[in-house]
Amino acid sequence: MPSGTLRTPAVPSPAPPPADGHPPAGAPPRIVARRPLGQWAAAAVVLVLLGLVLRSVAGNDAFRWDLVAAYFLTTPVLNGLLLTLGLTAAVMVLGFALGTVLATMRLSANPVLRGVSSGYVWLFRSMPVLVQLLFWFNIGALYPTILGIRTVHLLAPPAIAVLGLTLHEAAYAAEVVRAGILSVDRGQTEAAQALGLGRWRRLRRIVLPQAMRSIVPPAGNMLIGTLKGTSVVSMIAVNDLLYSVQLIYHRTYQVIPMLMVATVWYVIITSLLSVGQHYVERRYARGTAGAR
Repeated sequence: MPSGTLRTPAVPSPAPPPADGHPPAGAPPRIVARRPLGQWAAAAVVLVLLGLVLRSVAGNDAFRWDLVAAYFLTTPVLNGLLLTLGLTAAVMVLGFALGTVLATMRLSANPVLRGVSSGYVWLFRSMPVLVQLLFWFNIGALYPTILGIRTVHLLAPPAIAVLGLTLHEAAYAAEVVRAGILSVDRGQTEAAQALGLGRWRRLRRIVLPQAMRSIVPPAGNMLIGTLKGTSVVSMIAVNDLLYSVQLIYHRTYQVIPMLMVATVWYVIITSLLSVGQHYVERRYARGTAGAR
């Protein structure tokens, strides 16, 4: 053999299987995965039921899919959709801004601030959102004028919708933000305090960026819930998506097709928000174990 070359050790070839199919004596038992026959049977039943439901929906003439397509992009429907989206954005921004203040008060060492924040969260989580909207809609019975301005002019239905939904949303946002702040290791705050950072700077630069990892998932669910929850403002004659289709079917008596128009729009917007929530969650989950 020439100098400088290395000999690769020969790898023994595997022993041929016995002719009778049984493992040789002393060999470890072979592990065979159990066939999930029950799961496949359940999946087949679910697919059959899903096919029957889709066939029933597609073949039912009462849905009037031609009218759904005809009214889907009409100006009243699109205007109602834009109002719904704007109302959702305003309520989420204002609700989380107020909720962050309430969460900070709840975590304060001052018992008065803690008590006020706890009482606010308790009160507005106890009242249904529709009751709150109807209460603010009839606030003129208690306060006819505020600062010399008639309440009926100061609180128009769109303003009442923003006010009522924001106060309701802030109660839940406060608990979400508080839970996110508590999820941050206390050592992070102590290290920032040792560096001489003030309380608000610690909260803004150290605590909240790390708390977002725990805040984003429930906040995304709240965003989707708020989008659908804005439909209650139709009870106070705010021209949102649901109220727009109600005006149409009150005139045409095509109730089911117009409700399907609103439903399809809600499904589309909710699906887009779910996709956005997925990417935002993945961004804030960077650096955690198991994050992709």
